Amino acid sequence: MKTVIVDDEIFARKRILNLLKDIAEIEVVAECNNGSSAIETINNLQPELLFLDINIRDMDGFQVLENIVSDKKPLVIFVTAHDDFALKAFEFDAFDYLVKPFKEDRFYRTVKKVLAQQQLPTTSDFEAELRRIVETYGKRSNHYLQKLAIKQGNKTSLIATNTIKYIIASGVYAEIFTPEGKYLHRDSLSNLETQLDPEHFFRVHRSSIVNLEAVKEIVHSDFSEIDVRMEDNRLISVSKPLKKELMAKLGI
Repeated sequence: MKTVIVDDEIFARKRILNLLKDIAEIEVVAECNNGSSAIETINNLQPELLFLDINIRDMDGFQVLENIVSDKKPLVIFVTAHDDFALKAFEFDAFDYLVKPFKEDRFYRTVKKVLAQQQLPTTSDFEAELRRIVETYGKRSNHYLQKLAIKQGNKTSLIATNTIKYIIASGVYAEIFTPEGKYLHRDSLSNLETQLDPEHFFRVHRSSIVNLEAVKEIVHSDFSEIDVRMEDNRLISVSKPLKKELMAKLGI
């Protein structure tokens, strides 16, 4: 099983590498110390397994996942020093997470589960499963942001989430669009998605989240693809695997 390790701490990478060295079924084909090199490496080598740190120097681990281009996404094991609620959402059969400093027996239980995995998820399965996990966990926690704190110079603006019309990914930032204008917020769409109420917000594409109440119309394109036209007339593409779920949420 081709494997890539992504962590900006050399000793963290070496520890994982050392723990894997005697496991014949796993072949470590690359190590990466930042998100940019990780994206390039993963897209080039197409690994089947990925050990991915959440906090890396130039972007977070979720942004790395958003930029993977592959017919079959790798099985992802998150590695982090923070055991918060968002990470607990990934405690699921097809995914796992390790909290630093993890014990060897915990690591090997994870590896055993990986090797027992019969079939890796496809692209659409991967995206849909992440959505299902996050939404299911979010409903259990029953807690979503009412206001989003956005730093602007020497002040912090508190934006009511129900005024957000849509959010667009822009590098390491998220562009937050409201009736008052656009705000630039340093965060990933994956993290924002876990904090926004899925009854009102829907991630239509890996690069965009829309407020369902701000969708003005559906625009049908060629090859059964669709876009959503927002209240300000901006067109936002809808990922084909998410089309059916979006239409259901809109009652169409």
